[in-house]
Amino acid sequence: MIGDQESIDSVLNRLRRAHGQLAGVIAMIEQGRDCKDVITQLAAVSRALDRAGFKIVATGLRECLAGAADGSEAPMTEAELEKLFLALA
Repeated sequence: MIGDQESIDSVLNRLRRAHGQLAGVIAMIEQGRDCKDVITQLAAVSRALDRAGFKIVATGLRECLAGAADGSEAPMTEAELEKLFLALA
């Protein structure tokens, strides 16, 4: 689980938007559109995916810290946190 329903909905909306943008990029390439236009849209897809990933990490971090504070989960190590953030870099 990556968070409360609001966080999940936010991530899903971002991913759906990226999905639509990626379909648009594919169509642009198939149509032989200008490279500049394709790259601009591809960059938008990349940003949408990055934002979804950062939202997942931020929400997970918040839950992990809350779980560690109440004793329901073991706290994440610094190495685990670093690995999560670097996975999105």
